[in-house]
Amino acid sequence: MALFGIELCGTSKAVNPKNFLGELKRRNVYKVAVAYAVVSWLLIQVATQVFPFFEIPNWAVRLVVLLLILGFPVALILSWAFELTPEGIKRESEVAPDESVTRKTGRKIVAITAALALIAAGMFVFQLVRSKSTITPRQNEAASGLAGPAAEIAAKSIAVLPFDNLSDDKSNAYFAEGIQDEILTRLSKIASLKVISRSSTQKYKSSPDNLRDVGTQLGVANLLEGSVQKIANAVHVNVQLIRAATDEHLWAESYNRKLDDVFGVEGEVASAIADQLNAKLSGTEQKAVTDKPTQNTAAYDAYLRGLSIEHKQYGYEAYQQAARNYVEAVQLDPNFAFAWARLAVLRSFLYFNAVDPNTNTAGAVKEAADRAMALAPEARESWIAQGAYRYRVLRDFAGAVTAYKQAQIRLPNNSYLLQNLAFVQRRLGLWQEAEATFKKALELDPRDFQLLGSLGGEFYTYLRRFDDARAAMDRALEISPDSASVRASKAVTFQNEGRLNEAAQELARIPADATDDFVVAPRIAQAIYERHFDTAISVIERKLSSIPAGQPLDAITELALVQLGFCQQWTGRDEDARRSFSRAIEAIKPKPDTPVQADANGTPNTLALAYAGLGEKAKALEQAQRSVKDYDTDEVSKPWALTTLAQIQARFGDHDAAIAALPHLLEVPAGLTRANLKLDPFWDPLRKDPRFQKFISDSQAK
Repeated sequence: MALFGIELCGTSKAVNPKNFLGELKRRNVYKVAVAYAVVSWLLIQVATQVFPFFEIPNWAVRLVVLLLILGFPVALILSWAFELTPEGIKRESEVAPDESVTRKTGRKIVAITAALALIAAGMFVFQLVRSKSTITPRQNEAASGLAGPAAEIAAKSIAVLPFDNLSDDKSNAYFAEGIQDEILTRLSKIASLKVISRSSTQKYKSSPDNLRDVGTQLGVANLLEGSVQKIANAVHVNVQLIRAATDEHLWAESYNRKLDDVFGVEGEVASAIADQLNAKLSGTEQKAVTDKPTQNTAAYDAYLRGLSIEHKQYGYEAYQQAARNYVEAVQLDPNFAFAWARLAVLRSFLYFNAVDPNTNTAGAVKEAADRAMALAPEARESWIAQGAYRYRVLRDFAGAVTAYKQAQIRLPNNSYLLQNLAFVQRRLGLWQEAEATFKKALELDPRDFQLLGSLGGEFYTYLRRFDDARAAMDRALEISPDSASVRASKAVTFQNEGRLNEAAQELARIPADATDDFVVAPRIAQAIYERHFDTAISVIERKLSSIPAGQPLDAITELALVQLGFCQQWTGRDEDARRSFSRAIEAIKPKPDTPVQADANGTPNTLALAYAGLGEKAKALEQAQRSVKDYDTDEVSKPWALTTLAQIQARFGDHDAAIAALPHLLEVPAGLTRANLKLDPFWDPLRKDPRFQKFISDSQAK
């Protein structure tokens, strides 16, 4: 093939470069190109719509597209080299000029192209309309991640209902819960199964009256019921697998074991269920499902006690008790990897929230996580422990994501793991990925009101998607109408929009004597925004009086103490304010050299505000700037640190710096809203500045 002196398929007719474009037109090369494109489009439309109907795999569609691309230059070459005549296809060089019918052929090509284009366009419109019409309101809700179970329920889906404790000693309830939880955990390790998390099933009875309703609410086709009876050293376990839609008993088995031989039951049950549901297990999955965590009966008993506390109670004291149970387990069996892993996770949480820092040290968390990994490097529990250590102690968020994803490979159906992954993705600013992960967690845990509360009260609130936030929390309140923390979080969304009346209505529905941190903080904010400083003082003093004498203050109470100081200042009680600020500083830094670590509750910011309350400008600014550095890689906490710095700058007269920070804080997730600027007295030093007034007027215009 020669450029301009073209030799194709045996033709040697030279073409003048000046006439080349005209020759392309005469030979209908342009028309063939357009026709080829239209035909290709039509064929792709047919392939994408027809192939799935016959269950032809997706690679076949890709093959069609590839062949059409490769055929395009071939079609152009043929249109140049050959001509369609009444006698058939001939080489262009063999057709005399007075016998050429290229113009007539061109008109036919145009007509055929137009007809095919209409057909292809019609198919495209049909496909578009059909895809929209098949999206039901239910599916639209599912797309937002807030719907209940999907209409189509997967055949390989299961929920493990609470096991009945048939023991005469009702204190053995933890043992029945532990057996149930271990079976559920082992099922979660099977990739081809959808397994609903325990937090969504624990509110049901062991043998519900209407299994079909339960299956629909949980979005599963199958339910596992069971009972456990423990008498002295003997254990009787009874389980039955039921198809929810028909109440058909698919499989049942009874196990009579000695206590020291009960460890294998969970694996046997999980394997049998997988077989009944035609879930094929890989070799790795089979090992993970059937492995015995320990051979030490007493260690296993302590481990189950810890799990029971974790599942049934929430709070620092409960988690400390659970951690003590795990310590007992690893003392009885130093090779009990799963107990080391749970100990690492709980201690990381307590470390993160500065609870009993003498026990829950960074070194103690690392030791437990490393022991779990050394003993069971392929176990998902070990990788979860590593993720918790990297997340909460090292604040290595990227490393935590890596660890959690390694755990996810080994535990593909676990809502708890997905939630923790989403929490870390937020810290990295991966908001879209975090939302997708939260939605996956919600599919596996559709009735976990705490997950819904976290999704609405934190995630969507950080993104200022307040309607989505309230939708999630309304679902949580349908499941748990008495949840004060969810109700309070809903009030916060109204506060962030400046809708104080609606926020007050939500808070009024919570018992007046509630002293939970999640309730106290929004009540303080409400009173401060309403400029009812005496009310805020009463709320904080009631909280402080509820703390037992000698008990250290937690980070949220330390912040409330600083807010108390400012409210006392705003009401002219300067000496009381000084005592409040000094008490907060002493709680945070009992000694001058006490390190103040970045934590989940913004303790470094609280310390900076306490210094500012005392009028110690240099200390306040230095601590606020250090906080910004401490939280530099944390996209959830950094905006709070920047807000604290701006408030301190405003307080001490650096209005330019404070106002310069506002546009970013009004835009970035987890930052400010214009309602915050309008209502919060911390911004009072800026109120007469025209630049600040513009922010407020923009808010009112919106």
